[in-house]
Amino acid sequence: MAEQRHIRAQRARAQAIGGGVRCGGVVEVLERVVGVQAQDPASAALGVRARSTGLTAGDVRWAVEDRSAVRGWFMRGTLHLVAATDVRWLLDLLGPVFLRSGERRLRELGLDPKLCARAERLIGLAIAADGPLTRAELTERLGTIGVPTEGQAAFHLIRRSALTGQICYGPEADGPAAKARFALLDAWLPADGRKAWEDEAAVAELARRYRAGHGPSEAQDFATWSGLSLSAAKRAWAAATSDRPDAEGEDAAEDGDVRLLPAYDNYLTAYRSRELSVPAAHERQVWPGGGQIRASIVVDGWAVGTWSCGVKGSAGVMVSPFGALSAGVEDGVAAEAADIDRFLARG
Repeated sequence: MAEQRHIRAQRARAQAIGGGVRCGGVVEVLERVVGVQAQDPASAALGVRARSTGLTAGDVRWAVEDRSAVRGWFMRGTLHLVAATDVRWLLDLLGPVFLRSGERRLRELGLDPKLCARAERLIGLAIAADGPLTRAELTERLGTIGVPTEGQAAFHLIRRSALTGQICYGPEADGPAAKARFALLDAWLPADGRKAWEDEAAVAELARRYRAGHGPSEAQDFATWSGLSLSAAKRAWAAATSDRPDAEGEDAAEDGDVRLLPAYDNYLTAYRSRELSVPAAHERQVWPGGGQIRASIVVDGWAVGTWSCGVKGSAGVMVSPFGALSAGVEDGVAAEAADIDRFLARG
């Protein structure tokens, strides 16, 4: 148990969710953990908050608007928010992996290679002519070449275009019901002229970055987090150097560091096993099924409850602890809840 607590504390420090470690800016957070899971943009912003100090949701939005952070499909083929400087080499490395794994689903949807190629050309031409477009707008355009506008066909073609490096999430549409829009990657984030990495060097760099931001860990954990095959992960693991930030400061780590992690947080998806992060008796409260991962209260990297966040003007943060919390942890939860209100500019 003591060894597990030590590993958990090290992981929490590496991910900037424990030991008093917090980052100072959006890009600093993203570079530290490679990317923040972002299928829900609001949760992604809260994931940045949990690892930083003094930022606001507006700062996260601005990082996207000023093109220092980009939302797209990266690790595991899942939406992440990553630093702009990491976009191209991550796409070069991971895009082909998830394009191959997605071929079967495209066939199931009746999307043959010829139609996929036509769709990619149409998406590029439409955005080049009219500027960034929403998913609904692209779906409407795809319907003109025979792509079903109901169901998931159009979504998978848009995702495919992003994995090829043609498009990325860009600016939000104006108006009260702001919606994400897709931009041409080369227009939104012009290439910086740096030489592309060879695959083996890129995967070794990804393994090094993972070890730095998630260690202590193993090759199997890296495979789970990245979506790479276990054989590729093991080769990269052997080639990577392991240098975790703040390792020299572990003896000074603070006990009882409370963080309110959002739904789908990196910490809960980054390892092959959950045994070091969530009590077995309460796994279903964090992973209720249907692909959901609930927002969690963690203390030094150990989940002690879940929480939810009301809409603006409502009761704010509501907590559901797994059991009685110490006075110190309750104080930490209250401080985190107040910081979420500040982050969201509530009240």
